[in-house]
Amino acid sequence: MRKTDKNTENQLRQLLTDVCNEAMETYPGFQWLTHLVNYDNFPASLRIVCVFDTNEQLSDFVATDGKSALNALIDQQLQAAGIKLNKAANHIRYDTEESCELAHQGNWAARLR
Repeated sequence: MRKTDKNTENQLRQLLTDVCNEAMETYPGFQWLTHLVNYDNFPASLRIVCVFDTNEQLSDFVATDGKSALNALIDQQLQAAGIKLNKAANHIRYDTEESCELAHQGNWAARLR
């Protein structure tokens, strides 16, 4: 990883940690988030995965328009850091611990591939 990639990674990690902390306080069932990226194709390759505990909690979150609000928060934080995405929503995915447990026996590494 190049030095600039490491700097970008640290910046991403910090801003997404801030988003995560806010989401945990705001949205019932929100557990954590992570990101995946190939720095040879950054920012187009950036994927952010937001994880809720149960499918019901995720459904409630979507039904109350939380998804668009959290997408906007993520996009706002990325833009403030100088990371511009054509359409942030295309880079953000939502998932649940429940679905991972059912489909991948809780193995997030396999699920995120």
